[in-house]
Amino acid sequence: MRVSALWRGTLTLLAGGAAAQVLPLLLGPWLTRLYSPSEFGQFSLLWTVATNLAVVGCARYEFALPLAREDSAAQALLALCARVLLAVTLASAVLALLWWAWAAAGEGASPLILWLPLAVLAGALAQALTLWATRAQAFAALAWARVLQYGGAALLQLGLGLAAFGALGLLLGPVLAALAAALWLARTAPPLGLTGGRWRRWWAVWRTPGWQAQARLHRDFPLLNTPHAFASALQDSLALLLLVHLSGDAAAGYWALALRYLKAPAGLVGGALSQSLYPQLVACAEPVAARRLVRQSMLALSALALPLAVVLLLWGPELFAWVFGERWTDAGELARALAPYVALHFVASPLGVVTLAWRAQAWALRLALVGQVAFVAGIMLGWHSGGLIGAAWGVSAAMLLYFGYYFWALATWSRWPAQDALTPDPSTPRTP
Repeated sequence: MRVSALWRGTLTLLAGGAAAQVLPLLLGPWLTRLYSPSEFGQFSLLWTVATNLAVVGCARYEFALPLAREDSAAQALLALCARVLLAVTLASAVLALLWWAWAAAGEGASPLILWLPLAVLAGALAQALTLWATRAQAFAALAWARVLQYGGAALLQLGLGLAAFGALGLLLGPVLAALAAALWLARTAPPLGLTGGRWRRWWAVWRTPGWQAQARLHRDFPLLNTPHAFASALQDSLALLLLVHLSGDAAAGYWALALRYLKAPAGLVGGALSQSLYPQLVACAEPVAARRLVRQSMLALSALALPLAVVLLLWGPELFAWVFGERWTDAGELARALAPYVALHFVASPLGVVTLAWRAQAWALRLALVGQVAFVAGIMLGWHSGGLIGAAWGVSAAMLLYFGYYFWALATWSRWPAQDALTPDPSTPRTP
């Protein structure tokens, strides 16, 4: 019964995710003819930095929302998230100004830098409200939000590209689309148990008491999961920074385009599965049932990932040249070399919520740091032996070892804490 509920929720989210990905996939060839590899490189560098900050924009307290059994506790967590996000957005504005000043003193400052705070705010806000809706298992609302966020981003990028906005158009598309998705979730999943008009209810959430207690209760999220999430996102930022330094914006553009479209299936399937898997794992009362659920998810994901890898290994360069244009053939060569890594990432992406549900964040953080070192080492060693394509093969080789251990550890997990880790914390405050 629990498995059927998992896949019902997953299929609902998958349908929304599929609709959301249709537009980016259909418009991708047009976008690569409107924007140059250098413009993609400039956009991708800033976007990865913004994403790096957005994933920790609420100090990961939003991932404690599905653990809250009472509405009052969830509302207090949301109030806490809002306060943390405000502070992170202001810090991002300071970082953007410092970055601008440093760039202006060198080769010139890109106007993209000044959009960093809005990009961070949009990404983190959409993520927080996604977890709010996940707690309520409002899968239909989540599916439509995905359509707005990903399909809307592609449409906006197309329109701004036709208007010759350059790299700024690539950035504004996902930023505005994320804000639209956040507003949609705010309207369709309003706070429970509050009275008054819709926006008055959200103002009441800001004023909800008890957020300090929630901060203490769930302090393992900022202390353990925040550095984990930041380190995981940091690998993309470091990769692009290294590529820009070693070979310029165009190389970063090839790398970014290859991973953008190769990771799209992982974002589609993985996002849908993880949003459904997380509350199901939290509800599991027995370790055996939890492990079985994770193993079934791994097998299903592997069956989808393997054909994808085979296609890329056999026809990657030809597919990229045909779809995106001849100037993107190098991105296809990268796609071939990254195929093993992409397949592994496809399986691993939705499993990030497993250690949250099992309260194994300290272990996950330690392993993630090893993974970041392996990823960067793979790039550097591969680059010295074979340039840009060698760097891609180096990443695939390094991450094969890393993910192999990760999958084995989850499938045979036995590190359960003394208190049952698969049920919500009984110390969570209850409403009278």
